[in-house]
Amino acid sequence: MTDRALTIDQTRDQVVQISAIDASSLVGDVVIAVEWSGCNFKDAMVTVPGNRVARKNPLIGGVDLAGRVTASHHPDVAVGTSAIVHGYGLGVSHDGGFATVAAVPADWVVVRPPEMTAWTAMAIGTAGFTAFASIDALLSGGLTPDSGPVLVTGATGGVGSWAVALLADLGFEVVASSGKSSSHDYLRSLGATRIIGRDEIDDRPERVLGTAAWAGAIDCVGGATLAAILRSLAYGATVAASGLTGGANLATTVYPFITRGVRLCGIDAVEMPLMHRQAIWDAMATPEVARIAAQLTTATVPLDGVPAALDALRSSTVTGRTVVDLSEG
Repeated sequence: MTDRALTIDQTRDQVVQISAIDASSLVGDVVIAVEWSGCNFKDAMVTVPGNRVARKNPLIGGVDLAGRVTASHHPDVAVGTSAIVHGYGLGVSHDGGFATVAAVPADWVVVRPPEMTAWTAMAIGTAGFTAFASIDALLSGGLTPDSGPVLVTGATGGVGSWAVALLADLGFEVVASSGKSSSHDYLRSLGATRIIGRDEIDDRPERVLGTAAWAGAIDCVGGATLAAILRSLAYGATVAASGLTGGANLATTVYPFITRGVRLCGIDAVEMPLMHRQAIWDAMATPEVARIAAQLTTATVPLDGVPAALDALRSSTVTGRTVVDLSEG
């Protein structure tokens, strides 16, 4: 079978093409036959002409993948290993997972837990991984279901949807914030107990601090939204921040930190050390997470269907996770 990939070439009139590739030209000491990948917002961004996300040209897209190791030049990774790879430079500065074959550095390879299928791994994907890591940060800060309501912003996005579903499964009272009025039924189906608009996160804007409303928060937006969350966290609460669609600047004061003892925890799914990354994937290998993965997956496409799937993702006309079947190219 001829190996194929989705290639992004900013020097061509047609930026995105699906074509045959020479596997021997790929760089990395571990070669993986890719079985499944997934569509992420970053994947959509690297296909935009003139974007500042991609760090390599031409580039094979796809920031996550699951497959089986077919060749290895590193003693720590054996041939036959069931592998998950995401983050680092995959699909940004290093050829990624929208291909039937990939080559990566050995220290990027997570061993897929035997209880988890490759399909489930990519139904979870970078979004589910980030949400799970965010919840782990809140639990490490002492959050329990008895603490009070937990806020999730950008709740219809990949990370937000996963966060709502996972928190609800753990028994938390989840308040979902979304700017999409049409999303209420979807968010309730994931377990949200209440849905609010972006302007309802904070009150008393004329004061230094707002009402202590949230026992914890997962913020996928950033900017003014994150500043509003910090003003309205309960004493000792943690907010896990992983997004910046609302802006990269943060206009706040020290008052939430020194008078309420709140914590701002950044969640990085790109450069997280392999040992921590492996521990999170191992923790996600449960029937409950597999059930949520199936619930959140709304589409399965072949490689040829990826460009249209990324267009839909970029235009915000799709909810849930789109997985990509690479088994037949």
